[in-house]
Amino acid sequence: METKEYINSGILELYVYGLLSESENDEVTAMAFKNAEVKEEIVSIEKAIINLSSSFSPFISHSQFEKIKAQLELKHGKVVSMKSGSSRITYLGWAASILLLIGIGFQYSKLNQANNQVVTIENEKLKLQETVVDLETKNKETETVLNVIRDETNTVISLGGQAAAPTAKAKIYWNKQTQVVYVDASGLPEPPKGKEYQIWSLKLQPQLTPTSIGMLSNFSANRSKVFAVEKTGDAEAFGITLEPAGGSASPTMEQLYTLGKV
Repeated sequence: METKEYINSGILELYVYGLLSESENDEVTAMAFKNAEVKEEIVSIEKAIINLSSSFSPFISHSQFEKIKAQLELKHGKVVSMKSGSSRITYLGWAASILLLIGIGFQYSKLNQANNQVVTIENEKLKLQETVVDLETKNKETETVLNVIRDETNTVISLGGQAAAPTAKAKIYWNKQTQVVYVDASGLPEPPKGKEYQIWSLKLQPQLTPTSIGMLSNFSANRSKVFAVEKTGDAEAFGITLEPAGGSASPTMEQLYTLGKV
């Protein structure tokens, strides 16, 4: 094997890292003894590892080393000095291990950063989707309200405040042909917890006959405060009462908030 091919084989790096078998170490040592170019390459690899590892390692002065050595002698007896060649190989082996760990740590850090970026992007995507859905919902609500208000076939009935809530008011948009009824409850106060507004279609003659046509459920969540209720075809008046959640079979007259004749 030619010298250049031998150097490029990677065996010298394994030799410096201390990863060869004893026989392979002897072979490389013999080759370095005979070939100056191989020896220079080994020295170059050793210097590169030492320089790189020292940039990550804290500097220990001679006095600090002597203090550590003295402490070790107190605890474990005399510290045995290693031969310089063996010490150098051991140091290079540790240096290579440190570099390997640093490399793994760097890659792990990069992987974590990439994963965090993916999570951040996914969260932003979800937030954007929620915003889009919310905007679509608002647009549909706005479109519904505008269609109700602009529909010239609707009869608009204003409901005025009663004794239970003098300042309350509401509007009924009633299409007599389709019997569809919408309630604009923006003039009603927020109902107390456990209570809901109930809408009544009223017949006045020959006697007062109320018929429930729906509840204004989820009052707080409805931003437009325009509610679609059940159809009616023969109302002579409309009233709104405050009832227990779920509604009542008949209106609680003491809690009549608004009333209006057609």
